[in-house]
Amino acid sequence: MYYDITQEVFSGGVYPGDASPSFVRAKSMERGDECNLTDFAMCAHNGTHVDAPAHYIAGGKTVESLELSRFAGKCVVCSAESAAAALGAGARRLLLKGKEEITPAFAARLRGKLLLLGVEGQSVGSAEAHRILLEDEIALLEGIDLSAVPEGKYELYAFPLKLGGADGAPVRAVLKSLEENE
Repeated sequence: MYYDITQEVFSGGVYPGDASPSFVRAKSMERGDECNLTDFAMCAHNGTHVDAPAHYIAGGKTVESLELSRFAGKCVVCSAESAAAALGAGARRLLLKGKEEITPAFAARLRGKLLLLGVEGQSVGSAEAHRILLEDEIALLEGIDLSAVPEGKYELYAFPLKLGGADGAPVRAVLKSLEENE
C-alpha cells in the first residue's frame, strides 16, 4: 500500500510571512486556446518541502547538490515520544507524527544518527534547531501529512525538485508499506 504524505500545494500550509502559492491559466481550451497551460508562483518552502543547508547556513549546500540517497529508503513513522526507541533500533530516516517543534536540545541528540528528519509542521522549529540539524547534513522534510499513516516501518520516496541555487524545494513524498505493517 502507498501513502501520499504530500500536502496539496495551493491549499496546503504556508509558513507565517511566506507568500502563498498562486496560479493563473495562461492558456485555456475553454477560452479557445488549443491547450491548457498553467503558470504558477510559490515559495520554495510552501506545502511539503525540503530545507537545504543554505536555508540557514551561509555558503551551505543548495537543493541540487543534496545527496539523493537521503530522500529514499527505509524509514520509521512514530510519535516524538517514541523517537528514542526508533533511534535506538537504528532508524536513519525518522518521520514524526504531530506538529511538535524540534527543540535545539533534541536536535543536538540527533546529530550523527539520522539521514533525514520529517515533521508535519511547516518548520522543524527555531533557527537554532535548523542550524544544528543542517550543519550535520540531516535532510529536513517539512510539511508532511501523516494523519492517515499508522506508526511503523516504511519505504520513503521524497525527492526535492532540482532548483539550482535554491535553499529549499517542493517535494512529492510517498510512503510504501512494508509487509510487516500489513
